[in-house]
Amino acid sequence: MADRTTSTITIGAGRSTVMRTIADFPAYPEWAGQVKSARVLSAGQDGRPVRVRFVLDAGVINDEYTLGYTWHGDESVEWSVVEAGRMVSGLTGRYRLADAGSGTEVTYELAVDLKVPMIGMIRRRAEKVIIDTALKGLKRRVESA
Repeated sequence: MADRTTSTITIGAGRSTVMRTIADFPAYPEWAGQVKSARVLSAGQDGRPVRVRFVLDAGVINDEYTLGYTWHGDESVEWSVVEAGRMVSGLTGRYRLADAGSGTEVTYELAVDLKVPMIGMIRRRAEKVIIDTALKGLKRRVESA
């Protein structure tokens, strides 16, 4: 992923618990602020979603699109656009999970390409808001369970 935005947070739970929360897409509107809905279109043999339709409202980025997911156990998950939206032409990302004492270090990487021109600095700021909101929401969700 070239020209991506990255952030990391430590969550007080094991990798499998964190990854289970990441894979629970229908619950995203409850903790991932900009996600208004997430509908699983298909799942793999392991039951984890492989295609998910999103409605996103992140201020300057307001769109509906479908992402395809590739899961690597409880170590990482990667995604990219399989059906672009009105604004989002490309979106690639990854969660990487690593043991951190009694918790899990979660790194979120994101790169968004838009169909409309946007200054790189503004686009990266929007990516940063999406990442920070998602990581903080994920931490609250996992640790409150």
